[in-house]
Amino acid sequence: MRDDARRTLIAYDVPSDRRRTKLAKLILSYGDRIQYSVFIVDAAPAKVRCIKDEVQELIDPDEDSVLFCDLGLLARLDEPTFSYIGRAREVTESDVLIL
Repeated sequence: MRDDARRTLIAYDVPSDRRRTKLAKLILSYGDRIQYSVFIVDAAPAKVRCIKDEVQELIDPDEDSVLFCDLGLLARLDEPTFSYIGRAREVTESDVLIL
């Protein structure tokens, strides 16, 4: 695992079915879906910047909103990052890293 790898939460509000589907497929190629419109990506900062660039190409900035939330360095996430009430979604172990 790289020392600079970070966990990023990505959430979106996209009214267009077509754009929403494309966006979900894009983010899923990098991380895990933990809710219908919420994803977790473990990646180096440079890769997160690339993801942001790809997202910017897909969305309509006048209608869509995409939130990127830096949850911190993977190396410092000693305790579980998530807790659930109800059905939980599986999150890939942090040993898997997108470079």
